Amino acid sequence: MSKKLGFRKALESRLKKSQVAAKKKAISIFTAMSVAHVDDEDPSPGEVRHVEKALPKGDFYTGQWSDNLPHGDGKYLWPDGCMYVGEWCKGKMMGTGKFSWPSGATYEGEFKSGYMDGKGTYTGFSGDTYKGSWVMNFKQGEGIYCYANGDRYEGQWRSGLQDGNGKYLWKNGNHYNGQWRNGSMNGNGTLIWSNGNKYDGSWEDGFPRGNGNFRWPDGSFYVGTWGKDGKDQSGSLPNNLDWDPQQMFLEDLKDCKVCPGEKLSVLPSQKMPNWPAMAKKNEGRQRRLSKLHNHSSSSVVNDVFAASEWNSRVEDGAVGTPDPENSDTRGCRPPFKKIMKKQGQTISKGHKNYELMLNLQLGIRHSVGRPGPAISLDLKPSAFDPKEKVWTKFPPEGSKHTPPHQSCDFRWKDYCPLVFRTLRKLFNVDAADYMISICGNDALRELSSPGKSGMFFYLTNDDKYMIKTMKKAEVKVLIRMLPAYYNHVRSFQNTLVTKFYGLHCVKLTGSAQKKVRFVIMENLFCTHYAIHRRFDLKGSSHGRTTFKPESEIDPTTTLKDLDLNYIFRLQKLWFQEFCRQVERDCDFLEQERIMDYSLLIGFHFREVSSPSATEVVTPTGHQDPENEGTPQPSEASKDQLPVDPSRWPSIRLGINMPARVEKTVRKQDCEAQLVGEPTGVFCDVILFFGIIDILQDYDITKKLEHAYKSMQYDPTSISAVDPKQYSKRFRDFIFKVFVEDA
Repeated sequence: MSKKLGFRKALESRLKKSQVAAKKKAISIFTAMSVAHVDDEDPSPGEVRHVEKALPKGDFYTGQWSDNLPHGDGKYLWPDGCMYVGEWCKGKMMGTGKFSWPSGATYEGEFKSGYMDGKGTYTGFSGDTYKGSWVMNFKQGEGIYCYANGDRYEGQWRSGLQDGNGKYLWKNGNHYNGQWRNGSMNGNGTLIWSNGNKYDGSWEDGFPRGNGNFRWPDGSFYVGTWGKDGKDQSGSLPNNLDWDPQQMFLEDLKDCKVCPGEKLSVLPSQKMPNWPAMAKKNEGRQRRLSKLHNHSSSSVVNDVFAASEWNSRVEDGAVGTPDPENSDTRGCRPPFKKIMKKQGQTISKGHKNYELMLNLQLGIRHSVGRPGPAISLDLKPSAFDPKEKVWTKFPPEGSKHTPPHQSCDFRWKDYCPLVFRTLRKLFNVDAADYMISICGNDALRELSSPGKSGMFFYLTNDDKYMIKTMKKAEVKVLIRMLPAYYNHVRSFQNTLVTKFYGLHCVKLTGSAQKKVRFVIMENLFCTHYAIHRRFDLKGSSHGRTTFKPESEIDPTTTLKDLDLNYIFRLQKLWFQEFCRQVERDCDFLEQERIMDYSLLIGFHFREVSSPSATEVVTPTGHQDPENEGTPQPSEASKDQLPVDPSRWPSIRLGINMPARVEKTVRKQDCEAQLVGEPTGVFCDVILFFGIIDILQDYDITKKLEHAYKSMQYDPTSISAVDPKQYSKRFRDFIFKVFVEDA
C-alpha cells in the first residue's frame, strides 16, 4: 500500500510541475507577442498566407491562414499549456496532427473536426500507450494498449472499452485470449495462469459462468457448470483431488484484474478555438434572430430562424435547426415550426382504454414479480412449446395470488413465460426497472398506428418500451419462430431485429369475452436526443409515400421510401459491421418465411452552429472548463454529449451512432428512382435504426395480394412478394441508402 501511495504522490508532483512549466512557456510567448486583430487585413478570398495571431482569452496561433480561419499547417497554443500542431481545414483540426496536454500526455495521429478519429497513438503521462483506431475520441477497432503497470491488451475495442476478440497479458505471466464485452471477459475464452493451470469455457462480466473446464499441468481436469455465487456450481472432480472450484473465484482470479487505464482530463474536441471570424458570423445571426423575434407578426417568423427560436425553448433536449448560413448544412436540415415534447395521448381516467391499461399493468406486475427458478440461457425445447402458457384470474376483490383492484374482472395469459424472462435477461433488462417503467405511477401514452394494420401502440412514460396490440395470426407467427428468434438474438448481440420482452393476452370476462393480445418490445427512439426525421424503408415504391404536403410534415411524421432525401454515411468500421448484420438478419427472416418488414430510421441533427467569442461551447455542448467566467451553453446545445466520456450514452449498432447524412434530389414523378442524386450537402447526425414488423409471414392472404397487385402494377414495386425476393430487394435498397463515409 505504501508503494502505491508513493507512486501516486510522485505522479501528482510530476503533473503539477509540468503544468507550471507549460503555463510559464505560454506566458513567455504571449508577453513577447503583440496583439494582432485578425480582421485588420483584407486579403483576397481563398488566399493562403502565414500568420501569427494572438487571439481572445490568451490563445495563440501561428501557421497558414485563409478566409480569416486556419487552413493548412499550423500550431495552436492554449494558456493552460495544451497545444495542437498539425493540419487544419476551415478552422477545424482536420488531418494529421499532434495534441499535447500539460501533464506530458500526447496524441499523435489523425483528426476529424477536432476529434481523435482514425489511426493514432496516445502516450499517457503515467506511461500508458495506445496505438490503433479511434472514432470520435473513442478507442474503436483494432488496437494495442500497453499499461504503465506492465499489462498489455491487443485486440478489438468499442466505445473506448475492450469489446470483441482480444488477448490480455498480465505482468505476472497470466494471459487471457477470447471474447470481451464492455471492458470485461465475456463469451468464450481461455485463461492460462503462469503456473500452468488453465480454464477454458464461458465467461460473464469477468468471471467464469456456464460450461467450462479447468485443467492442471499434469493433465487432470475438472468439467462442470460454473457460477460466482456457487449456487449453480456442478461438475465432477478427478480422483483423490481435494479441490473446491470456488477457489478459482476466491484466489486464482485475484491477480487477473483488468487495468482501467488512464482517463483524459480534457479532450481535443473540447478545446474549441476562439476564431473571431466565426464569432462575428454568430453575432450577426443573433442580431437577425432578435429582429425576427421583435417582429413576430411577420410571416417570416415561420422560416428557419423562427424554428430555431421555438426549439431553443423546448425542454428535455429538443433542439432547433442549425445555422442556415453555415455552408456545410444549408438545405440539409428541414425547417420545423415546432417539436412536440411527447408523442401520443395520455391514457387517463375516462379514456376508452383506461381499464385495459390497468389490466395490463396488473398482469405485468404479477408476471414479472413472481419468483421463478434461476435463469439459464440454455433453454429446453419444452420452454418454447405453444402450449406453454399460464392463465391467471384477476377478480376485483383479489385472490390468493392477485391483489384487489379497481378494474373489471379479467383473465391474464403469459405466453412462453420462461423464454421471455430469459430474453429480458439476455437483453440486460432489469426486472425492477421494467416493472417501474410499465406499472409505475405514470400512465401509458396511446399512439394510433401509422400503418394499415389498425393495431394500436402504447408507450411507457419514460419511452423505454413500446406495447403493440396484435392479431391472433401474428401471435402464432411469433410463437412459431420463437426458437429460431431466441437463437438468433443470442448469437448476434448487435442484431437489428426488434427486441421482444413479453407476449401476453387480456381476456375480459362476462358478456364481452373480448381478447386483447399484445407484445412488449424495445422503443428504438428512447433517447434524450430529439428525433428530427424518421423514415420507414422497405425498398418498394408502390404506395410508399406519405402523401402529405411539406407544411404538415413534422418530426413525428414517419416518412417512406419515396420521401427519402438523404444518404447515410457510416464510418468504415461501423459500415462493415452494419453490412454483416443486415445480411445475417435478412437470412434469418428469409428462413422463417417473413416478409413486409422494414428498416425504421430516426436521426437527430447535431448542433453545428459556431460559438461566439464570449460563449465558448465545445462540440459536446458544454463549456471548456479552462474558460472560466463564460456564460452557460444555450438551451439548443444542452442535448449534446456530456464532457465526461464515462457519462456518454452507449454507442452500438443502430443506437446513438454518430454519422453523416448527405442531401439527395430525386427526379420529379420518378418512382423508379428510389435513391436520389447526392448533392454534396452534409450534416452531422446521431442515428437510430432497427428492423421492425417482423411478424408477417407469406401466407395465403399475401400470396393473393401479390397475384392481384401484379396484374395492376410492376411486380417488383409492391410490398407483397416472396420472402426470398423481398429479402434481396430489401438488401439491395438498404446498401444503396447506407454507404461508407470516405
